[in-house]
Amino acid sequence: MKSGNVVNLLQGLAPAGSEEVFESLVQRPGFRLERILSWGQVTPEDEWYDQAEDEWVLLLTGAARLLVEGQEALALVPGDTVLLPAHCRHRVIWTDPAQVTVWLALHFPSEGSPE
Repeated sequence: MKSGNVVNLLQGLAPAGSEEVFESLVQRPGFRLERILSWGQVTPEDEWYDQAEDEWVLLLTGAARLLVEGQEALALVPGDTVLLPAHCRHRVIWTDPAQVTVWLALHFPSEGSPE
């Protein structure tokens, strides 16, 4: 992403495929912003995300269900956000296969961690 250019996060979406698409939009030391495109993909049942940094997620379009270890599943619709602290084990258990689900994910150091 070049500075000064207008970018529409809902345009230029990759076509549906067998894999989710992860696109880095901005990356700096201690900061990464990415767009994720899902068309029915889920995290494999025996896998969990367990990241060293905090992650803030915004669902822009579509629908999804997110499972945070030890909690009830979260149903997400456009406009919903979730803050996932570092080492908060989580997995995507459903995304809408009938339409693209567009996520915006911001990864950043947890409080008190060195950048």
